[in-house]
Amino acid sequence: MNIEDFRLLYDFNAWANNRTLEACNSLAPEQFTRDLGSSFKSLRDTLAHIYGAEWIWLERWHGRVPSGLPSASDFPDLATLRQRFTEIDRNLVDYVASLTADDVHRVVHYKSSMGVAGAQPLWQMLQHLANHGTYHRGQIATMLRQLGTKATSTDLIGFYRERAAQAGA
Repeated sequence: MNIEDFRLLYDFNAWANNRTLEACNSLAPEQFTRDLGSSFKSLRDTLAHIYGAEWIWLERWHGRVPSGLPSASDFPDLATLRQRFTEIDRNLVDYVASLTADDVHRVVHYKSSMGVAGAQPLWQMLQHLANHGTYHRGQIATMLRQLGTKATSTDLIGFYRERAAQAGA
C-alpha cells in the first residue's frame, strides 16, 4: 500500500463509522444497551470498543502509553459516542494525512495496557486498525438485525461508489 491508499482507507473508516452510528439513531436507549450476547454485550459496548481501539492506537502512534481502553460506561448514550467518534475519526484522518511514504515504514514501539512491549511497522498497525473496525461493524450489523432494525451497508465498494457519484455530480 502507498500513502494515498492509507489516506483513502481512513476516509473509508470514518465514513463507515458514521454510517454505523446513523443506523443506531432509531434505537431506544434500552435497545442501545441491551445485552445481545455478542463478544461485546451491546451495541453501545461494541461501538465503545471500536472507539477505544482507535483512540489507543492513535495514542501509541504519538508515543504515549495509555493505561487501557475507556470503559463502555463512559458513554451513556449514542450522542456521547457520536461526539467522541467525530473527534477520533477527524484525528485519525488528520494523522494519516500528515504521514509521508517513509513514515509508514517506521517501526513503532509501544506497551500494551498490560505492560507487554510490542513493535511493528506503522503500516501494519494502520491496516490492522481499519480491519478491526470493519470486523466489529459487521457484528453491529447483526446486532441491529437482532433488534429488528435495518442495518446499513459499510462495504468498501459502497464507499468507492459514493465517492465516484459525488465526484461526478
